[in-house]
Amino acid sequence: MEISPGIEIIGTALWLKKEQILVINDLHLGYEEALHRKGILVPKFQLQEMIAQATAITKKTSPLLIILNGDLKHEFGSILKQEWKEVLQFLHFLSQQCTEIIIIQGNHDPIIKPLAEKRKIKVVKEYGIGDIILVHGDKLVETKAKTLIIGHEHPAITIRRGGKWEKYKCFLKGKWKRKEIIAVPSFNPLLEGTDILKEEVLSPFLEEIMNFEVFVVGKEEIFSFGKVKDVKRI
Repeated sequence: MEISPGIEIIGTALWLKKEQILVINDLHLGYEEALHRKGILVPKFQLQEMIAQATAITKKTSPLLIILNGDLKHEFGSILKQEWKEVLQFLHFLSQQCTEIIIIQGNHDPIIKPLAEKRKIKVVKEYGIGDIILVHGDKLVETKAKTLIIGHEHPAITIRRGGKWEKYKCFLKGKWKRKEIIAVPSFNPLLEGTDILKEEVLSPFLEEIMNFEVFVVGKEEIFSFGKVKDVKRI
C-alpha cells in the first residue's frame, strides 16, 4: 500500500520506490537477553524471525540502500553478549541484500559505533534525500524537508475480534508544523508497541496524534482505519 506518493508500506518496513531505499525501524536486537536478566523467560527466536521478514521484503524490492532508523540494539549503556552477536549477524545478512547500509542512531544506540565499525557501516543522526528526511523521532529537529520518517514510538492499536482483544502494529501519517510525518512500527515481532488509543505517545512529533491517519498491518495486507480520533470514537 502507498502511504504517500512514492512511499510504500511493505510488512512493517517502508519502501522508497524511486530512490530504491528500504527503511527498517527499531529492531531492538538483544531484547530477549534484557528480559532474561529481569527474570522474564522468552525464547530467543526474534533474530530468525526478522531475517525471514527482511528476506521476503528484499526479494520484492531489491534495495540499493537499507536504512536502519534507530534502536538497532536494545540495551542503553552497554553491549550485551546477545546484542554483539546478533547485530553483527544481522548486519552481515543485510550487506548481502543491498549495496549500502546506513544506521541512524536512536536513543538506545549511544554506543552502536563499535558494532557498526566492525562491518564498516556509517552511523548518522539523520539522513536526507530530496524532500524526505529520516530521523529516529525521540527529539525534534529543524528541517526544510517536506516529509519526515520517524521511529521510536512503535505505534500499535488494539482491536476487538470476537470475544478477544488483539494488538496490531500500525503506521501513522499526519502533520507537524505543516510537514508530513510518517511513523513506522518496530520491526521486532516481540515488541508490539504503544497502543495509540490508550497510552501517552513518546515522540514529540506526535502531539496532534488524534488527527493522524492509521494504517494497520495485517498478516497479508494493510488496512486504512481513518484518523485516530475517529477510531477512538468508535
